[in-house]
Amino acid sequence: MPKRISATVEEYLETIYRLQERSGVARTSDLVVMLEVAPGTVTNTIDRLERDLLVIHKPYKGVQLTDRGRKIAISVIRRHRLLECLLADFLGVEWEKSHEIACSLEHWISEDIAKKIERVLNYPKTCPHGNPIPTELGEIIEEGAYPLTMSEVGEKVIIVKIIEEKPEFLRYFSKLGIRPKKQIEIVDKGPLNDPIAIKIDGKVQALNRKVASSIMIRRIQI
Repeated sequence: MPKRISATVEEYLETIYRLQERSGVARTSDLVVMLEVAPGTVTNTIDRLERDLLVIHKPYKGVQLTDRGRKIAISVIRRHRLLECLLADFLGVEWEKSHEIACSLEHWISEDIAKKIERVLNYPKTCPHGNPIPTELGEIIEEGAYPLTMSEVGEKVIIVKIIEEKPEFLRYFSKLGIRPKKQIEIVDKGPLNDPIAIKIDGKVQALNRKVASSIMIRRIQI
């Protein structure tokens, strides 16, 4: 009988995957911040994950998932994003709360339950924040997108997804009306792209670079 993967291990693998997707590398210092645990705890857990052949740790270069570690991480992300859809799109839970609740529940539902949720929701392709939901086979279909920080003044673009899902960010985006599939126009950019002024719903809003970098966009096809 296969050994059950603990919630802690799943949380680490999922976080490493998210960091790799965002910046290409998962540094232990980033794991300390995102998981809100002591550096020694991260070091000990990473050592255990490496012994279990789930990650490869190269000092000063960060942590990379093995194929097995990546498969587990994608399974967790699939469950997480399906739960977000169930909570936000089906039950009407605010999208910042849906993320927090999904974080708590993702480790406790099986793939069979995930498939039932997926079927009930008519096979959604993305979560409420626009991020792709992995298929049952672990495939991820990404829509072409680039960070808002790479936009040009005068461009009209569509928001594809929000890659920063911390509640405080999501609450802020909700307040400004920033959501996937919304159209925005780039009005102005400060030195070093900070701040970036956008027009959304007829109002001009200024976003700092950190906030803007978490908004992925695509050009409107004319």
